[in-house]
Amino acid sequence: MRRHRLSAVLVAVWLGAGACATAPGDGDASLADEGGTAPGLIAPGAGPGVPLVPDLSPGQRPALATDEAGWWMVMDRTESKLKTAGNLVRDEALNRYVKGIVCRLAGPYCPDIRVYLLRVPYFNASMAPNGVMVVWTGLLLRTRNEAQLAAVLGHELGHYLRRHTLHRWRDAKSTTNALIFFQIGAALGGIPAAGQIARLIAMGSITAFSRDQERESDRMGLRLMAEIGYDPRESAKLWQNLIREDKADEDKKTRFIFFSTHPAPEERSETLKRLAEDALKASPAVETGDERFRNIVLPHRQEYLRDELRLRRFSRSEELLKMLLEDGVDVGELHFFRGELYRLRGKKADGDKEGDTDDKDKALAAYAKALDAGGAPPEIHRSMGLIYLKSGQSEKAWAAFAKYLELSPDADDLEIIKSMMQPMG
Repeated sequence: MRRHRLSAVLVAVWLGAGACATAPGDGDASLADEGGTAPGLIAPGAGPGVPLVPDLSPGQRPALATDEAGWWMVMDRTESKLKTAGNLVRDEALNRYVKGIVCRLAGPYCPDIRVYLLRVPYFNASMAPNGVMVVWTGLLLRTRNEAQLAAVLGHELGHYLRRHTLHRWRDAKSTTNALIFFQIGAALGGIPAAGQIARLIAMGSITAFSRDQERESDRMGLRLMAEIGYDPRESAKLWQNLIREDKADEDKKTRFIFFSTHPAPEERSETLKRLAEDALKASPAVETGDERFRNIVLPHRQEYLRDELRLRRFSRSEELLKMLLEDGVDVGELHFFRGELYRLRGKKADGDKEGDTDDKDKALAAYAKALDAGGAPPEIHRSMGLIYLKSGQSEKAWAAFAKYLELSPDADDLEIIKSMMQPMG
């Protein structure tokens, strides 16, 4: 039992502390590490208040008699479960693409890192001390180009290379906070996986990396991406988009993981801008990798948007779709999902708001834009049929359902749609 509790503690610390895009500390925003910048991939100096532990070397594994080896053992077991997870993304091209970016950023550390993509509709990435990196699909939905994705991955690599999880664990053990970690481990002992995720998100404030560690990982991430030619300014742009999405969210009880643990996102955005300008002085040649990113990630966007709408966080999702439409890429499918959002939400018009209309009317208007733009999936006609049917417009409903079946003759819901059409026939 004690071993299981310790395992829960270690996994909790990793998942909570490893949440990506956390806020930097106050103070000087500079790419130079404390003590000066040394040549090579990483520079010395863990920053004030952080226990001194040597940086990780390529191919290094901890000695068996150390607490770090215990971390690795637990995370090795966790990795074995990741390999068979039901929500593991197995698309070879997508996995190869993300791993390729990680390898470009990590250089000689590439062979030590294993990347796992998980189908989870939230923005997050984390990295375990044994080289396991986990990326959620909600992150892929919200990054607009390769440079923004590289910014997040580089940040996580910074935590890994500097062994921040080990720093955090040792610091926790040396204070009364260690009791909190063990209480968390006990609480996690007998609850199902879904419950664990909810509790891990809620305890982010306990397990978050220190502000010095976050500042250091921001510097390292921006340096790594700039050194291989990515535009470091994209990191701040990504963060600004996340701030905009979060502000639109009417449900403030469950915010993005990193927003719930760091209450000053605007400060971080400004810090990232200053760091980017510093990076550009050393590496002025930049790219964003838009085309490569779109070729690999966009084919999966419909799947990720469906997952997003299942969360029923409509105000946040509406703002996300608005931003994606502003990008102007494959707008037909985006108008379709905006229509789906309105159809699922089903709000009546606000009588106090001039010009406001029912969501069903907003949905039909969005579907019309989707059909004009092209690229909407066949189920757009099924959705229109459902709205017409609910509104008592039988002829329009029958025509929409017929169009859907014409475009999707092997649809899984073929018989259901036919049965709905029969009374109208």
